[in-house]
Amino acid sequence: MKYLCLIFYDEKKLEAMPEKEMQILTDEALDYDDVLRKGGHFIAAHALQTAQAASTLRVQKGKVSVTDGPFAETNEQIGGFILIEARDLNEAIQVASQIPPARLGGVEVRPVMELTRSSDKRTE
Repeated sequence: MKYLCLIFYDEKKLEAMPEKEMQILTDEALDYDDVLRKGGHFIAAHALQTAQAASTLRVQKGKVSVTDGPFAETNEQIGGFILIEARDLNEAIQVASQIPPARLGGVEVRPVMELTRSSDKRTE
C-alpha cells in the first residue's frame, strides 16, 4: 500500500539554521532516500520551496480565484514529502519515523486512496 509522508516544520527554524547544519540535514535526508530505495519503500520524494512561494486556488461557481501564500496561517508549514510503499500503517510509521527533517517538526503519514473509474466509463 502507498503512504504519503508529509514533512512539516516551522520554516523559521530552518531559516535560522547555520548553513553547515542545513547541509548536514540535507545530506542525511538524501542518504535516507537511498535507504528507502534499497529497502523497496521509495516511490518519490521532494523538498518544497517556502510556503511564501505557494499559491492557493479555489474554484467556486466555475470561477477560479488564486491567492498568494499557503492555504492557512499556521506555525508549521509543509516542507516536503516522501511517497512510500509499506505493508501496513505500522510499517509506514516506522519508515516515516526515520525521516531526518522530522526532527524539526513532524511527519503526517496518510494512506493513499487508489481511485478507480466506474465500470460504465471507458477511456479510449
